[in-house]
Amino acid sequence: MSNRFLAHCGARLPIVQAPMGWIARSQLASAVCAAGGLGIIETSSGETANCQAEILRMRELTTAPFGVNLPIMFLKDDAMLRFITESGVTFVTTSAGSPAKFLAPLKAAGIVVYHAVPTVEAARKAVEAGVDGLVVEGAEGGGFKNPEEVSTLVLLQAIRRITDVPLVAAGGIADGKGMAAAFALGAEGVQMGTRFVSAAESPVHDNYKAAIVAARETGTYVLNKRASPCIRALKTERTKAIHEAGLMPPDTFSRILELYFGGDMEAAVGLAGQTAGLIDEVKPVRAIIEETVAEFHAISAQMGALAANRSF
Repeated sequence: MSNRFLAHCGARLPIVQAPMGWIARSQLASAVCAAGGLGIIETSSGETANCQAEILRMRELTTAPFGVNLPIMFLKDDAMLRFITESGVTFVTTSAGSPAKFLAPLKAAGIVVYHAVPTVEAARKAVEAGVDGLVVEGAEGGGFKNPEEVSTLVLLQAIRRITDVPLVAAGGIADGKGMAAAFALGAEGVQMGTRFVSAAESPVHDNYKAAIVAARETGTYVLNKRASPCIRALKTERTKAIHEAGLMPPDTFSRILELYFGGDMEAAVGLAGQTAGLIDEVKPVRAIIEETVAEFHAISAQMGALAANRSF
């Protein structure tokens, strides 16, 4: 049986791979699609030509639906927007800014649009602008964050109170337990980033995957709360210094590719969510998705039995 999110995106399973810069490209996204989830191609890296090539490459690697993320404040011009509207892509997530000016051309091209939001007010504005659904980003997640931290547990409930559009929960979800909790709070899909960064098919260096696997639930810092962007990243000597200083230096991301693909964990900041503390093994994407779905259904059955028996 389908829900509204699945009807919108066309995927078989309501599990979305987050649009991590440089990482969320065809190698990882096609593996997610092949396993029944929704792979997303990133454009936040700013490498317009490379990202366009990755979108075209997806057509060669999978016949399943996939999506593209458009991070509004990071796009230099409308080249990517124009490419998407002519590419045949049918599902887009927008983030990092107001989706209002993007909606008309995307809708005219028949594209479904979900906007990523970290607050109730952002959700309200996005719904008023006309988005089809929301990606609700709680503070537990890695990457760019709202400096006023609100957990996914609270944010989902607060946003569901003010709108009935489909919600995809993001932040703090790495398995079927998290998925079941999100659905109980009104989500119709879940987005996972850190879990997929550490997957076997992820293109990042083994050192990055090993750092995620080794991290505890307290293994991340929220950095740069007094400026922009605020981010959540793995604890390292570099991020410890940034955390103690309170502000990120201008060159924080200048060597990010040396961390992602060269394995130097002190070259930049390794973005990751608190779910790093729940991940204890590098697994293939298919295993991650199948185990998540099986655990979700097992928990749903347990909860259904409790409801049927009016018990706890």
